[in-house]
Amino acid sequence: MYQTLLTDLQNGIYTITINRPDKMNALNKDVIEDLSNAIDEVYKNPEIKTAIITGAGEKAFVAGADISEFTGLSKDAGTELAYMGQKNVFDKIQNAPKPIIAAVNGFALGGGCELAMSCHFRVASENAKFGQPEVNLGLIPGYGGTQRLTQLVGKGKGMELMMTADMVGADEAKALGLVNHVFVQAELLQKAKEILQKIQNKAPLAIAKIISCVNDAAISDKDGFANEIKRFGDCFATEDMSEGTNAFLEKRKAIFKGK
Repeated sequence: MYQTLLTDLQNGIYTITINRPDKMNALNKDVIEDLSNAIDEVYKNPEIKTAIITGAGEKAFVAGADISEFTGLSKDAGTELAYMGQKNVFDKIQNAPKPIIAAVNGFALGGGCELAMSCHFRVASENAKFGQPEVNLGLIPGYGGTQRLTQLVGKGKGMELMMTADMVGADEAKALGLVNHVFVQAELLQKAKEILQKIQNKAPLAIAKIISCVNDAAISDKDGFANEIKRFGDCFATEDMSEGTNAFLEKRKAIFKGK
């Protein structure tokens, strides 16, 4: 189905593995196109409740963009490259109504770091390394990196990392708030799935609203509080809210249907 991805759906969890290990899973046009289609599948397939994005092998999540595709691009072509990537993959992931997390195994550099940051949160293996080294190429991040890294680690550290092109290891990434958890590599995917199984036990419509509200907060949307109020009210029109509150009062486990 995909040239550059491996996909697997088990227990509602859709695992998307970028499969170019000989190229350190670098992003090229084919990967971007395949990822766009795979994220569309997350949106529209009711059997998919949550998703994981990871990289094949133990060396790299995604070591960056395929720089060979950059040579000879004009200003307009470069702008179009960034625009289409953000529109078709990175923003689509961020705004997905179902949780998508990154399981970062190895290098997540440049576009790879941006891909991880577009996910709703990140878990990492002990050998993970993050960085935005675009200045080494006379470039800046073009897939949302200047915005998302600043949101996650703050202005000062974001400035330093992007201007020095320094990498940070898994433990420092966790301390900075770039990743939520660090696991040994052999347990990374299983631990990611355990977190998603916990989320899948919650009300899916409420989860989708949380994603939207937190995204508002991350960009300091002036309407963020008003949007939260509206979405809170919308929950009262759902069967899941009735089930959740009744189950709490009846001291039983809620059974959510996403309605």
